[in-house]
Amino acid sequence: MIKKIVGAGLALGLLAGTASAQAILTAETGPPGTVPFTSMTALAEIAATEGVANFQIADSQTLTNSLQNVAEGKTDVSGAPLILTFLMSRGAGPYAKLGAETGTELIGNVRALFTYNYGGFGLYAYDSSSVKGWNDVAGKTILNGPPRGAALTNDRGILQLVSGVEDGKDYKGLQVNWGQMAKTITDGSADAMMLPVTFPDTRITRSLAAGDMTLWSIPKEIWEGEAMQKYIKSPGTAGIVFDLKDIAPQKGLTIVSEDGIWRSPTTVGAEVVHKDLDDDTAKALTAAMLANVDTFLTKAPFMATTNIGTVGFGLCGAVPLKYHPGAVAAYEEAGLMVPDCAKPDS
Repeated sequence: MIKKIVGAGLALGLLAGTASAQAILTAETGPPGTVPFTSMTALAEIAATEGVANFQIADSQTLTNSLQNVAEGKTDVSGAPLILTFLMSRGAGPYAKLGAETGTELIGNVRALFTYNYGGFGLYAYDSSSVKGWNDVAGKTILNGPPRGAALTNDRGILQLVSGVEDGKDYKGLQVNWGQMAKTITDGSADAMMLPVTFPDTRITRSLAAGDMTLWSIPKEIWEGEAMQKYIKSPGTAGIVFDLKDIAPQKGLTIVSEDGIWRSPTTVGAEVVHKDLDDDTAKALTAAMLANVDTFLTKAPFMATTNIGTVGFGLCGAVPLKYHPGAVAAYEEAGLMVPDCAKPDS
C-alpha cells in the first residue's frame, strides 16, 4: 500500500525533506477550511516533522470516491464520514452499483486510525433572500451539497425532518462540487443553503462580503422529538449542542435559536487506511495524533469541538469500520481502552 512513487494529479504535497521519513503516503481529503482537511493536513505536518511519513494530499475530493479508492488500494489515507462505511457495506446509496457483496468485501479492506466529528448542519440565507427560516423552503432552490456523498444525504435528510420537504418534489435541490460552493452561494443561484457548517465557517465567512446572512439552528421542539433523536443515533451521526455565547460573534452573521443554544446533527468521520498498511506506520501515525491532540484542536477555531483523541467515538453498532491493529496498539500503549467491538478480527 505504501507508494514509493507519488502519482500525478495530487493537488497538495507536504514534504518534510528529512532523511528519517519512513514512507510516502498518498492521501485524499475534503476542501480547505473544513474539519477533514484540517485534520489531514495536521496529521501530515506532524508525521513529516516526526519522521513517520511524508504525505501527498489531494484536497477538495468527494470522500465517497476517496473511501472507495482506499478500499481498492489506490490511495493510502483518506478522510471518511462513517455513514459511507455503512453504505458501502450494504452496497447502498452512492455505492448501489457495487452491490452488497462487493461493498462488504471492499469495506473489509478499510481500517481506522482515529475518529472525530465535523461541525454541524444548518440552513442559512442572505438577509435579502425570501427564505426567512425553516418554514420558507418549499418551492425554493436550495444549495444542498455536492452531486453525491454523505453531505448531500445528510442535508436532504435533515431538511426533510425539520421542514417536511423532499428534494425534487417540494423544492429544487442544487448540487455543485465543493470547489464551486463559494461562487454558487454568492452568485444568487440558490435561495438558501442547507450545508455542513463549522464555527466559524469558511464558506459563510467568504460569502459575507456579498451581504449579511442568517443561520438557523434546529428548533428545540424538533430536536427533542423522536424522529430527530433517532436520526442522530443513526450510523455515522451524532448530535452537537452548545451555548452560542461560547463562540465569537461574527460581523454580518446572525445565528438564530429560540433559547441561544445551537442544536444540530453532526457527521462522525475518521482518517482511514487500507488494512495492509504496515502495523508500524499505522501505530506511529496514531501515536503522533495522541501526542499532539492539542495541535489538532487548536489548528483552527472550528476544530475545538471535534473530539479528536476520543477512543471508539462513532464506531461499533451498525458501523462496520474497525481500527487498524497498529492504531489499537498505539491506544493501548497510551493506556487507553479500545472497545472490543472496535477491534479488527485480524
